[in-house]
Parts: sequence; structure tokens; C-alpha cells
Amino acid sequence: MKGIEPLVIMLQIMRLAVPYTLTSVGATFSERGGVVNLALEGMMLVGAFGAAYGQYSTGSATLGIFMALLCGLGVALLFAFVTVTLKADQIVAGIAINMLVMGATRFGLTLLYGSTMNSPRIAGLEAPFPALDPLFIAAVVSVVSGQWLLFKTPYGLRLRATGESAETADAAGVSVDWMRYSGVLVSGALAALAGAFLVFQQHTFTDNMSAGRGYIALAAMIIGKWTPIGAALASLLFAVTESMEIWLQTGSIPSQLVQSLPWVITLVVLAGFVGRAVAPRDAGTPFDKNRK
Repeated sequence: MKGIEPLVIMLQIMRLAVPYTLTSVGATFSERGGVVNLALEGMMLVGAFGAAYGQYSTGSATLGIFMALLCGLGVALLFAFVTVTLKADQIVAGIAINMLVMGATRFGLTLLYGSTMNSPRIAGLEAPFPALDPLFIAAVVSVVSGQWLLFKTPYGLRLRATGESAETADAAGVSVDWMRYSGVLVSGALAALAGAFLVFQQHTFTDNMSAGRGYIALAAMIIGKWTPIGAALASLLFAVTESMEIWLQTGSIPSQLVQSLPWVITLVVLAGFVGRAVAPRDAGTPFDKNRK
């Protein structure tokens, strides 16, 4: 048993890292384009709801993932419209979107299942080993392809230029609004896949099941210095802390202290990294082409 336990822990960490990785890579695209996406929490939650409803209604995990993507992209499009087109404050808009999704999914539970707490059980997406799970593979692909897209392609150059200086990018002929929309939509799709992974692992949608993971993913992005590879490595760190929380719950440490562990570590790590991490210069700043 002692020889098996490290393997069990490693597999658990791999599983826990998937939603953080997908969401933090998505956050990198959004923020590199100049949009601070606090709505990731809501995008993850609505993705989980969509996946649960899709599989429950059709019996197909594939259609559940498709429904998750539709829901996540829908919320991302709304967030992009409010922040990019209407120039609303990105922080306020993100918090508002999260509150809207929390209320909408709770209403959806009542309307569809007659419950305010959880949906009926679904089969999920079982894999004999985490590395064979399609959503785990999607997380790995998002890191590798995300790093390549951002730093080796013209699209990535334009997106990064938009986040650094929207005015300069616009003067060079880059459509700032389009680039920012694209970054937010990528973040919505990846966060939705993270939500689908959560609900497939738990086999049911529960109220507010994202449980702050979207905010921790933002922290992982900052620690990873706005790069997909860095965000993925930071996501592994947070997966380790969540694994510690699970294992420590079996001991004599008070449960309240154990449950606060991921948040405490997040604050400690951010305190050490934020001062040395430089965000894209125009991140969080609406761009108005007509304003002089």
C-alpha cells in the first residue's frame, strides 16, 4: 500500500490540475489582449451546467461537451460585448457576470430538475487513466498550442501588441476590438471545458461547484507571468495544495483550517510574485478609437 500511495497522489494531482490549467491558459489569452477576465468563474460554472444538461438530456458526453462550449462562448460573448464594445469597467463587469451566472444556474436547477442544489447523476466521461481523458488531453494541447500561438504566430503578435498598447496596435492597422473579442472567446471556451471536466468528475452539477477555481486560475496566470506554460506550472502548484487539503481532511487538523489552505497559499505565493510580474500595459483599460 505504501508503494501505491504516491502513485495515487500523483494521479490525483494530475486530475485536479486540469480545470486550473484550462482556465489559466484561457485567462492568458484574454489578458494578453487587454481584457482582465474576472468572469472566468462564471464561464466555468456555466460550462459545467451545460455539460451536465447536455449529457443528461442526450446521454452523450460528446454532446455534453458541445453544450458546455456553447454556454461558455455565450457568456464570453456577453462579457466581451459589455467590456469591449460598451467599454464597461472590466472588473465590475466580470463580477456582475459571475453573479448573473450563479443566479441563472440556480434557476436552471429549479426549472429543469426541481432542485436548487444539484442535478440528477450523469455518467460523466470515464477514462482508465487521467492521461487518456479527452479533457486532460485538451488541457495539455491548450498549453502547447497556446504557447505557440501567442509567441510564434502573427495572431499572437497582434494579440500581445493589443494588450501592450492598443493605440499603437490600432495605428498599425490591427483591429483592437476583434483581437480582444478573440482573446475573451478563447478564455470562455477553455473555462467551459474546465467546467465540463469538473461535472464529469463529480457526475452531477451542484450549485456554485466552480468554488472559486476561476479566481485561482487568474492567480496561476499571474504567477506564470502571462504565458501558457507558466500558467500550467502554477496550476500544478495549486493542484498540489488542493490535494493536500483532501489528504489533510482525514487527519486531526480542524476542517476550517484545511479548507482555507488553497486560499492561504494563493495569497502567500501572489505576495511573492506580483511585485516581479509585469502585466500587459493596457490590460484592464478600455480602448476607444474615437477618443482623442
